[in-house]
Formats: sequence, C-alpha cells, structure tokens
Amino acid sequence: MIAIELLETTSSGVAQTLHALASTPLAEPAPKGIDTEGVVTFFASKIAPILLAVLGVIFIGRASRGEISKVLTSSAIAIVGLAFIAGAATLFFVGDYLIDLIFE
Repeated sequence: MIAIELLETTSSGVAQTLHALASTPLAEPAPKGIDTEGVVTFFASKIAPILLAVLGVIFIGRASRGEISKVLTSSAIAIVGLAFIAGAATLFFVGDYLIDLIFE
C-alpha cells in the first residue's frame, strides 16, 4: 500500500517536471559563423590607419637624422607590402565573383 502511494506521488512529480520542461522555450540557435566582413571593416577602419601613422612617424624620425637611404628602403618595402595586401584583397573579391558566377 505504501509502495503504491509512493509510486503515485513520484509519478505525479515526474509528470509535473516533464510538463514544466515541455513548456519552457528552447534556446536560440547558435550563430552559424563569424562575421568576417565586420572584422575586416574594423581592421581597415581602425587598425590600419594607426599602423600607417606609426610608420610615418618612424620614417620622419629617420629622415630627420639623415638616414634617407634607410627611409627610402623602408618606404619601398612598405609600399610593396601594401601592394601585396591590395592584390590579396582584389583576388578575394575576384574569387568571390567567380564562385558566384559558377555556382549560381
């Protein structure tokens, strides 16, 4: 008799718990990826100008000490580096265009 009452009490408690779990809203789905456009925009608008300003200050400091050849060499290296970065960005957009063209 006691076992039957204990079983009924337990089953009603389990039923209430299951009903409460069923009525709770599900969590929102996890994000599917990283917002790479936002990251690239952040770096292009915030980080790149600061780095270019630092390079400019370094170049001006060297030029004022008479190290013109080092300034020209560093400037040429920086320009070539920026050209490579611009080329990579161009290839990224060209590749994206080609993928859209092929798979649509």
